[in-house]
Amino acid sequence: MDYLILVKIVLALPWLLCLSIRDIRKHELPNAWVMGGILVMLAIALGVGVEYLIGSLVTAFFSSLFLLLPFFLRAAGAGDVKMLFAAGLIAGPWNTLNLILLVSLSGLVLACVMLFLRQVNPVRVKHFCRCLFDFRYDRVEGRRNLPSPETESCRVPFGVAISAGLLLNLLLQLFYSMEVA
Repeated sequence: MDYLILVKIVLALPWLLCLSIRDIRKHELPNAWVMGGILVMLAIALGVGVEYLIGSLVTAFFSSLFLLLPFFLRAAGAGDVKMLFAAGLIAGPWNTLNLILLVSLSGLVLACVMLFLRQVNPVRVKHFCRCLFDFRYDRVEGRRNLPSPETESCRVPFGVAISAGLLLNLLLQLFYSMEVA
């Protein structure tokens, strides 16, 4: 068993829970909390070794690039990008694709659950599906009738998806390290 993964789970779990609850309640990820997680993980990675630190920074950088385009399109907030950077640091080297895949799947499940529970407005999803599949649909008129993306009914707390994806990634790493040993 790899004890570093176990330490990361123990340290990250309360941090992820606090950020997820804050994101659900207020739709914000405070800079102090996210940067605190980044600093703690940088200290741990530096304690492990310089090679591990550089690998973790590369994973964090490429993970945060995943949300850069949605950030510029106003579909993700800056806190989400910073939290995904922190999640990449915590996941460690060579986990970029696993982390991005698990975060994406967690986000999809979260959005579907929120649609099912009517926590988000399905009008935007309906509009995009009609744009893709219905050639007779008037896209310009449909776009005029859409609610603003900044309204509460259109926002999915993606910090919860990042937390779930990171936790799944760490648990899979722990499971794999126990299987190999």
